[in-house]
Amino acid sequence: MGSCISVRIKAESPLHAGASDGRDLSSRLSYSAPLTPRSQNEILESSNLKSFSFNELRVATRNFRPDSVLGEGGFGCVFKGWIDEHTFKSARPGTGLVIAVKRLNQEGFQGHKEWLAEINYLGSLSHPNLVKLIGYCLEDEHRLLVYEFMPRGSLENHLFRRSTYFQPLSWNLRMKVALEAAKGLAYLHSPEAKVIYRDFKSSNILLDSNYNAKLSDFGLAKDGPVDGKSYVSTRVMGTYGYAAPEYMATGHLTARSDIYSFGVVLLEMLTGRRVVDKNRPHGEQNLIEWAKPFLSSKRKVLRIMDPRIEGQYSVEGALKAALLAVKCLALEPKFRPKMHEVVKALEQLQNSNESGTLKRDQTQRKHRRTCTDEASRRKTLSYPRPAASPQLVT
Repeated sequence: MGSCISVRIKAESPLHAGASDGRDLSSRLSYSAPLTPRSQNEILESSNLKSFSFNELRVATRNFRPDSVLGEGGFGCVFKGWIDEHTFKSARPGTGLVIAVKRLNQEGFQGHKEWLAEINYLGSLSHPNLVKLIGYCLEDEHRLLVYEFMPRGSLENHLFRRSTYFQPLSWNLRMKVALEAAKGLAYLHSPEAKVIYRDFKSSNILLDSNYNAKLSDFGLAKDGPVDGKSYVSTRVMGTYGYAAPEYMATGHLTARSDIYSFGVVLLEMLTGRRVVDKNRPHGEQNLIEWAKPFLSSKRKVLRIMDPRIEGQYSVEGALKAALLAVKCLALEPKFRPKMHEVVKALEQLQNSNESGTLKRDQTQRKHRRTCTDEASRRKTLSYPRPAASPQLVT
């Protein structure tokens, strides 16, 4: 769950490039409110969540021991813990239900309002492609959140971390993750939920043991526009590179802003490159600017594909995925597809021979063997620490 606590930013204009001060930022953050404003107590009482005591979570995480840390970020640290799956009482390590406990850093600038936003949304929304929030702790100055444990960690780690633990995701697994993440966003945009996620990025897509993808971290989520309005006006929040350009320029937030972010992540999955990478040569540091000239040509698209999945896809499949990314990245929001259209396109790609399905069984068997061999050499599975996310600055 460490991937769901990356540092956030504010920008009032994309042309202003000075660094933000964290403490100054905290007093100027803008968070979403429910359609019907509710007090903190009303939100907590109406949510179908377990209220944990601080001591219960302290015992469950072995007193928040350093070797239990799964990740850390602007919110604070995330710890691995164990609870009884029936009573939810703390359990001995290695027994019961594994959980991820996110603990608010009292000196951090994201604070109580994001903690409450997580409860407000994940306490009321339910979908197979959203991470499950089990409960929370509100005791004295302590603010904690308890999630289901996602043993494969974040998509970000699998795409960009180079280690023996993280095997490169196969083409078919990447398309599976893309489809499931799209389904999660489509649910949020649906009339049932009417939520703008606002922080879609590879580090917020978590994977369970079967590589099922779930969206995490709803601290920046906003209710969609109401009263006939076409957008929500808010201060710009998010992570540099993923935020839609019109949102950065105006603060006008729509569901199409999430679709732009989806296009960025899809492009990261195709290329195996971060959206912003200062370690790349000049001209390649901004992924979108570097890749766009290659995305619409069957002859050129192979030049930007991740070499680690070479041979696992057809040219037609790669081109269709690349063209979908291009549509999502359209500068004019009205030209971007809706999320249900993205889901349909990915389903068609996955179901066609062009997606590489003829090699799916062979590729996945090889991937499972590799992961099984690696797991056998690691008796203790630790949740991966997230790589640092690029910050959007003012």
